[in-house]
Amino acid sequence: MKKRFVIAALVGVAGCRDASTTAPGPANGAVVASIAVSSAAFAAGSPIPKDYTCDGADQSPELSWTAMPDTAKSIAIVVDDPDAPNGTFTHWLLWNVKPGSRMLGAGGNAGLGGGVSGTNDFDRAAYRGPCPPKGNVHHYRFRVYGLDAMMPLKPTDKRSALDRAMNTHVVAQGELTGTYEH
Repeated sequence: MKKRFVIAALVGVAGCRDASTTAPGPANGAVVASIAVSSAAFAAGSPIPKDYTCDGADQSPELSWTAMPDTAKSIAIVVDDPDAPNGTFTHWLLWNVKPGSRMLGAGGNAGLGGGVSGTNDFDRAAYRGPCPPKGNVHHYRFRVYGLDAMMPLKPTDKRSALDRAMNTHVVAQGELTGTYEH
């Protein structure tokens, strides 16, 4: 019986990523405002154009969102693929974007909105677009969070660190989902 437990535990660990799928929580006692997230590159639920994937220029698409509440001190963006074979795969982490920003241009605006890119599941502190295995449609979630604090993180920090840092600091959030398949 002990052998089966150890093998099951090792198999479970082998398929894990650093990325957490636990959504960060709201600021203490706050109601999380809903914001609309959109892109000039693709509509909600539609395919993401090749330029924003590993098959093209692999640059981040333009993202826009509605105004943040006055309590927002920074913005974070998380892009992930919940359909990845070994669990949710993080493609991009960006935090400490200026709270007054309402969009991020294609390619990340070259830092015009501020922000720090964290280390994704490709082990790069940059955007890496959709690149699913052949055969199935994958969904890519572009999540935008308004936070009541700046995130004290470094570019070497990964998704789990960002999720922990954002916990209890979310004052607004919204999501845009696109699809891609090979």
